[in-house]
Amino acid sequence: MRRLPLLLPTLWLVGFVALPLLVVLMLAIAEPGPGVPPFLLPFGWEGGPVLRPNWEPFALLVEDDYYLSAFIRSLWVAGATAGLCLLLAFPMALGIVRAAPRWRAPLLLAVLLPFWTGFLPRVGAWIGLLRDEGWINGILRGLGVIDAPLPLLYSDFALFIGMVHAYLPFAVLPLYASLSRMDLTLEEAAADLGATPATVFRTVTLPLVAPGAAAAFLLVFIPAAGEFVIPELLGPSDALLVGRALWQEFFQNRDWPVAAALAVALLAVLIVPILLFQRLEARR
Repeated sequence: MRRLPLLLPTLWLVGFVALPLLVVLMLAIAEPGPGVPPFLLPFGWEGGPVLRPNWEPFALLVEDDYYLSAFIRSLWVAGATAGLCLLLAFPMALGIVRAAPRWRAPLLLAVLLPFWTGFLPRVGAWIGLLRDEGWINGILRGLGVIDAPLPLLYSDFALFIGMVHAYLPFAVLPLYASLSRMDLTLEEAAADLGATPATVFRTVTLPLVAPGAAAAFLLVFIPAAGEFVIPELLGPSDALLVGRALWQEFFQNRDWPVAAALAVALLAVLIVPILLFQRLEARR
């Protein structure tokens, strides 16, 4: 009876995590085929079960610069997004913590408010703001700042605007949790001993919230590395990321084994930050 409460989460993990992962792994070592679905199962029966794995999709990921550049650019975009979110989230979280108690709940609500709106409408709003006939170019032209519309949409600028807007709450909340548990008397003691505000921040505040900051960075980095919708709708057309490469292999080239190998390789790359995030959360 004591094991009964563990039965439901175990079944959930097996049915919705382990089995789909096994299916993806099976696809990654399958042979491409002309039928529907376009692959041949990597196992059969010849007097007994026989496994016929095809490792060419994984070899292709290593040998072809097309996929290597997609991985490198995806990790770079994810790292830059996480860094920008961290820079913006820290003063926001610090301001919420040091605000009057009656204002903390409304400020946190404002941070979470984007989650109450659909993801695609938010991206569509940025398209309306950044396009050549959008509000930003319209206001700048109305003020006489520019004569021709700025190419804001389908650029790296639009890509990072959309990424930071989507993932900023993921950085604010862990930082807020760390800062809210910090003993403010330590900062007051350092100030009483003659430390400047910059010294207090560097020697007291930053070391205390470093695990929370690292967790916030990883919490943004991990999902941003596989992002597809924002780069596709806001980013430049030549920006090759893993999400776009995976979509092209799956839907355009109909090479499901290569697409599955891309997904497995991305998961393998993200295992280290995922384990690091879990360790930081356990330490916190």
